[in-house]
Amino acid sequence: MENKKCSNCIRTKERSDKEYKALISRLNRIEGQVRGVKGMVDNNAYCVDILNQVSAINAALGSFSRMLLENHIRTCVVNDIKAGDDEVIDELVKTVSRFMK
Repeated sequence: MENKKCSNCIRTKERSDKEYKALISRLNRIEGQVRGVKGMVDNNAYCVDILNQVSAINAALGSFSRMLLENHIRTCVVNDIKAGDDEVIDELVKTVSRFMK
């Protein structure tokens, strides 16, 4: 894993190789699914077939989000609370509420 800086991020996080590889693997699969749907549209596939694939993409994104949230809670949130930064709890509540819409 390369040590990259996010130019659009205010904060960054060092991820373990295992976490990084798992997240990237899921994103690569999702990216492939999206390209597949684009190909279906290009080839005038039947709407329901495309919608089924979109549903699968949404499920994959949900799984990715849950994995990322779990890792965030187990690392960032725990570390911030241990360091005395209780503001992370408000941030977590806001983040979780976005998932529940």
